[in-house]
Amino acid sequence: MMSRFVSASLLLLLFLPLRAQYPSTQINEDLELIHLQDSVFVHVSWVNSETYGRFSCNGIVIVRNSEAVLIDTPMSNEQTKQLCDYLVEHFKVTIRALIAGHYHDDCIGGLEYLHSIGARSLACQLTIDKCEEEGLAIPKIAFDKEYDCLFNNELIECRFFGPGHSFDNITVWLPQQKILFGGCLIKSAQSKGLGNLSDANIDEWSTTIEKIQYAYPDAKLIVPGHGQIGNSQLLSHTITLIKKQKKE
Repeated sequence: MMSRFVSASLLLLLFLPLRAQYPSTQINEDLELIHLQDSVFVHVSWVNSETYGRFSCNGIVIVRNSEAVLIDTPMSNEQTKQLCDYLVEHFKVTIRALIAGHYHDDCIGGLEYLHSIGARSLACQLTIDKCEEEGLAIPKIAFDKEYDCLFNNELIECRFFGPGHSFDNITVWLPQQKILFGGCLIKSAQSKGLGNLSDANIDEWSTTIEKIQYAYPDAKLIVPGHGQIGNSQLLSHTITLIKKQKKE
C-alpha cells in the first residue's frame, strides 16, 4: 500500500501546476503577467468564445535593457495594446518585435497594433504564406526552419520541427533560462484533448513532439499555448493525447 501511495504522490507532483510558484500581476480582468525568471514573463489573456467558453491564451515577454520582445500576442489588437501600454508604463520599455508561433489569432491577433507602433515581426515562411492567402496582417521577416537571434545578448532560437496543431507551428527556445515556448503544439497537463484541430496534422504531430524531446532534453519550463506552465512531462502528455485522438 505504501509503495502505491508513493507512486501516486510522485505522479501528482509531476503534474502539479507550476504557475502557482511564480509571482503574477493582474493587469485587468482579462490580462495577467507571470514572472518566470530573469527577464522572462508569461502574458496570459482571457477570451470568451461561443465554442469553447472562457479560456486563456499564453505568450511570452522578454525584457532587456529597456526593450521588450513578445512571443505571440493576445487574440485582439485591443488586448495587445493593453498589454503593451502596461509594459511601457511599468517597465519603461520600447516594444521592439514579435515572434509569431503560427498564423492563428492567438498568435498574431495583435500584429496590426504592433506594426502601428513600429515593432518588427518574425514568423516561419509557412505562416507568412498563409497570412497572405487569408488576407491577414503579415509578419515582416521570414525564416524557413531555423532562426537564431540575439536580443540585447539574450539568445532566442526559433525552430520549425514539423506540423502538429497547425502546419506552421514553431517553438521558441531560451537556452539561458532553459525555457521552451511550445505554443499550441504542446498541451497543458490539465488538457484532456487536443483542442482546435481545424489545421491539425494528427499523423505527424507525435513525430514533431519527439523531435522536440530530442532537441531540448534539459528544458526546465515549458509554456503551452493554453493552460498551466509545466515541465518536460507536457511533451509526453501531448503524445498521449495524440494517441488517444487517433483511436477515436
